[in-house]
Amino acid sequence: MTEYRRILLDGAATAVVRDGDELVSGDGRRVGVDDAVHLPPCEPSKVVAVHLNHRSRVEEFQTKLPSAPTYFHKPISALNSHGGAVVRPERCKYLNYEGEIAIVIGRTTRNVSPKEAGDYIAGYTVANDYGLHDFRDTDAGSMLRVKGSDTLCPLGPGLVTDWDFHGKYLRTYVNGELVQDGSTDEMEWDMHYLVADIARTITLYPGDVLLSGTPANSRPVQPGDVVEVEAEGLGRLRNHIVAGPVPIRDDCGAQPTESEEVMSTVLGGDWEFRGIRPPRSS
Repeated sequence: MTEYRRILLDGAATAVVRDGDELVSGDGRRVGVDDAVHLPPCEPSKVVAVHLNHRSRVEEFQTKLPSAPTYFHKPISALNSHGGAVVRPERCKYLNYEGEIAIVIGRTTRNVSPKEAGDYIAGYTVANDYGLHDFRDTDAGSMLRVKGSDTLCPLGPGLVTDWDFHGKYLRTYVNGELVQDGSTDEMEWDMHYLVADIARTITLYPGDVLLSGTPANSRPVQPGDVVEVEAEGLGRLRNHIVAGPVPIRDDCGAQPTESEEVMSTVLGGDWEFRGIRPPRSS
């Protein structure tokens, strides 16, 4: 396996290769892994995400999977990177983490079978598919603001090639505490299937990203929290939550809500009937 990253090196976006504890550019310059300013490891034209895929998440919501996966789109303006700040806008309370594995496309892909799809994948990286559920009542269908608001798509730290996705753990930590503990083996539809499914009608280009779903126990985080997602063999993506200084405008559009649907999604089910207290606000 080889791990590629994109960093700011002397002010320029630069592709580098990991060599132990250092990142090496094509001209031989080296920088320590922990000293680098990271960028997303790929430059997608689109980010497509599957709604439900992990069985533990399905069981948590006491629901059933559809006969085939369903998807939503995250705009590329939501992209963020390893070490980046994730912004919870003022007047919003319910920003949830969702640790995931991201598939990165390596070459133009259209109308391929699941058996062929692996040949079109450049590699994999770690993702956190944050959701701003204050807008779930109005955007539940499109997920546009819920999942597509600025900074809500961190990817990284690197792109790893030749990674076997079978039997790998996927874990999320908040302030060092384990909060999600899943496995790729609990995915109903694997990476190759997802690529083939989307590419039936949508051309995927090099750098495009598909998010493959999150396990159970997505919960809200607060400004000041540090969230890390670790996938076996792919590394650990770290971000911190900050409060947006400008409140959501109230002179246009739907406003943040705290309906039963919002709270059920935020806390993983019918929270009113489980004795679960809503999260603290700040």
